[in-house]
Amino acid sequence: MNSNQKTKLTEISQLGEFVLISKLTNFNHIKHKSTIKAIGDDAAVIERSNKETVVTTDLMVEGIHFNLMYTPLKHLGYKAVIVNLSDIYAMNAIPKYITVSIAVSNRFSYEALVELYAGIYTACELYNVDLIGGDTSSSEKGMFISITAIGEGEKENIVYRNTAKPNDLVCVSGDLGAAYMGLQVLERETDIFKSTPEIQPDLSDYDYILKRQLKPEARKDIIEILKLNKIVPTSMIDISDGLSSEILHICNQSQVGCEIYEERLPISDETIKMADEINILPTIAAMNGGEDYELLFTLNLKDYDKIKEFKEITVIGHITELNQGINLITKDGTSAPIIAQGWNAMDEHR
Repeated sequence: MNSNQKTKLTEISQLGEFVLISKLTNFNHIKHKSTIKAIGDDAAVIERSNKETVVTTDLMVEGIHFNLMYTPLKHLGYKAVIVNLSDIYAMNAIPKYITVSIAVSNRFSYEALVELYAGIYTACELYNVDLIGGDTSSSEKGMFISITAIGEGEKENIVYRNTAKPNDLVCVSGDLGAAYMGLQVLERETDIFKSTPEIQPDLSDYDYILKRQLKPEARKDIIEILKLNKIVPTSMIDISDGLSSEILHICNQSQVGCEIYEERLPISDETIKMADEINILPTIAAMNGGEDYELLFTLNLKDYDKIKEFKEITVIGHITELNQGINLITKDGTSAPIIAQGWNAMDEHR
């Protein structure tokens, strides 16, 4: 074939729904004995255990949750799975199964969907999750992806948002604000490309923050550390909408206050560098950025010695009585109320 010739793409309408589903699910490999029946019948069949079942669903809409000008379809498929697995881990449970439903317009080819599913299958392999069902449909405009994740955990180990207690430590995994800074790079370069298409973006200095935005990871390792050390958090949530929003969820639902210390916020050098570039405070990115998919959790003081050596866990504050408020203690010692300024999924001007 002449290298200048474009590969002919397959229109989805040429295949029909049943052939499309068969082709996309041909690469599905079952990993759990409890998956009695996955794709191919009216419903999936899962063998029940004596554990608690945990279920979460997330919908991603093109133009609101993702921009295909800079998001590779394989990365999108991977991320769509990860955001759901993160919710399962935030319950101190283990994800086992997912269902995937998509709706796409006629601008997407069969080959494009194969790329999307390649990312989905990669996430399933790395996190030991079975794809057991879903649905496909057409849409008049763009792409919609809805994934449901199902997990399980011991009843006594399931962790909620509403059970934090005064004097608990407030902890966070990893670092904060990187995904938001990666988004700023991508949006900036997209705007430049739109106005000056001949200029090719140079993204070589932004590898870490771009990866945090385009290919985040769910913190399975933190759940394993907690289990290994026989630690059950007193409350937990994943950071999808920004630290400020998530700590407010925990405090409001637990009817407690908190003090978060600015100087304790874990922020990477790459995040600080990008924040300087666009002239915002790194603390703003860490508190309000969102999409880090780190775990925010509270611990009883007695568990501190068990986690103090783990570099991936940082104690950033403590829980207080309700009447003391929900506050950020700045580097100069000033106390400022924490206000939810994280991303709102209903705001399409993201």
